[in-house]
Amino acid sequence: MPWFTHTAPVIARPEIEALLDRTIDEAKSRLSIASLRRVLLLPPDITRALSGAGWMTEHLYNTLTSAGADVSVLPALGQHVPLNDAQKKWMFGSIPPDRIYAHDWKDGTTHLGEVPADYVKQQTGGAADWAIPVELNSMVVDQQWDLIITVGQVVPHEVLGFANHNKNYFVGLGSDRAIGPSHLAAGMCGIENTLGTLVTPVRRCFNYAEDKYLGGLPDVYIQVVLKDDGTGALHHTGVFVGDDLETYLEAAKLSREQNITVVEEPFDKVVAFMSPDEYHATWIANKAVYRTRMAMADGGELIVLAPGVERFGEQPGSDAVIRQFGYLSAAECTKLYPTSPIMQANPSAVAHLMHGSPEGRFRVPYAPGSLTQAEIESVGYGYMDVHDAMTRYGPDVLHDGFNTLPDGERVFFISNPAAGLWSTRDRLYNRPGETP
Repeated sequence: MPWFTHTAPVIARPEIEALLDRTIDEAKSRLSIASLRRVLLLPPDITRALSGAGWMTEHLYNTLTSAGADVSVLPALGQHVPLNDAQKKWMFGSIPPDRIYAHDWKDGTTHLGEVPADYVKQQTGGAADWAIPVELNSMVVDQQWDLIITVGQVVPHEVLGFANHNKNYFVGLGSDRAIGPSHLAAGMCGIENTLGTLVTPVRRCFNYAEDKYLGGLPDVYIQVVLKDDGTGALHHTGVFVGDDLETYLEAAKLSREQNITVVEEPFDKVVAFMSPDEYHATWIANKAVYRTRMAMADGGELIVLAPGVERFGEQPGSDAVIRQFGYLSAAECTKLYPTSPIMQANPSAVAHLMHGSPEGRFRVPYAPGSLTQAEIESVGYGYMDVHDAMTRYGPDVLHDGFNTLPDGERVFFISNPAAGLWSTRDRLYNRPGETP
C-alpha cells in the first residue's frame, strides 16, 4: 500500500513541498534509517521538466543538505543526451552542477541478472522470446546509500503503458544491453496494446526484476500526476508516495482518468507542437506521433511542429539506423529484424522506428528546426518549412483543441503531446484486456 497519497483539482507548490518533507520523515521511520548521511535523488531528464520534477528535486536537495546529508542527483537519462550546465540550472535551479551526474548507459552499469527468456515469452504471448538483462547504473547499486528517492511523473507511455515507477531504474538508469531488448519487446507487442495500459507485458518483466534484484535498496517513489486545464497549462492533481507496486497503480489509475482524451470520431488533421526547450531529436519529439496515432483517421494528417529538432537519434548509432531504414511499420520491422545485423545491434532504434511510424494510415508532415527537406523525406515523413508552419499553426496562433483558420481549415491543436494520450473509444477499449 502507498505510504500516503494526496489528490485535489489543483495541488499548489507549497503543498507539494510539504509532502516532500513528509516523505523524508516517513522514510526515516518506515525504513528504520538512523541517520541520513548519504542520499541519492533520481529525477527524470529534461524531457519531463514540465512535471515540476526539477523544482521538487531542488527542494529535496536543499532540505536534505541543510540537515547535513551528502546528496547526489542522478537524472534517469536512459539513452538521452546528458544535460549541460545551462540545462541543469534551468531544470534544477540552485543545485550545484557538479552534484548532478550523467548516466553512462554504455560503460557505467553493473550487471545484476536477467529476466529469463521463458518469462518474457510468457508475458508477451510469444511476441518476444529473448531474455532482458538487468543492468543498472553502478552508482545506484555499487555504493551505499541511506536513502534513494525517485521523483517523476506518471503519464501514458509507449513502452510501459505509463511512465515512472521502476521504469526509472531499468530504462532511465539501464544499459543499452538492457534497454534495447525491453523496448523491442514492447514494440513487438504493439504500441496500440501498450499505451494507457496499467500493467503491460514489459511492466510485468520489470516488476519481476525489481522483486528479484532491487529488494535490498532503501528506496521510495514520489510519483505525481498532472492534468491539462484545457488551455495547455498543467496542474498537479495527485501525489503518490510509497515503495510498492500499488503506489504506482493508484497513480496510473488517476493518470488514465485525467491524461487520456477519448474522441468519438478520429481526427482528420492534428497539429502537435514540440517545445524547442525540450525536443532536439525526432527520437523524443515523436511523442507527437506516439500519443496521437490512436486518434488519427485513416488518410488523415499529423503536422509536427518541432523548431528545436536538429537530428534523428539521441545517439550516433540510433541516428544511423533511422537514416538507413526510415520509419517502418511494425510488420516491416518484424520481417527485417531476423536477418539484419544492424537492426539486431540496435534494438532500441528498431522499436523507435515502429513507434514513429504512421503504419501507412496517415501522413506526417514534419517541420524541424534544422533537418533538411531531403533528410526528413528520406525517413518517410513529409516536409514543411518550420517558419511557414509556425506562422500558420504555431502556439501563438492556435489554442488547444479544435481551431478553424480564417480560410476555413479545421485542425485539432495539441501544445504538449507528452502530457497525455489521445485515442478513439474503439482503439482504446477494443483491445486485449489487462490484469493489474
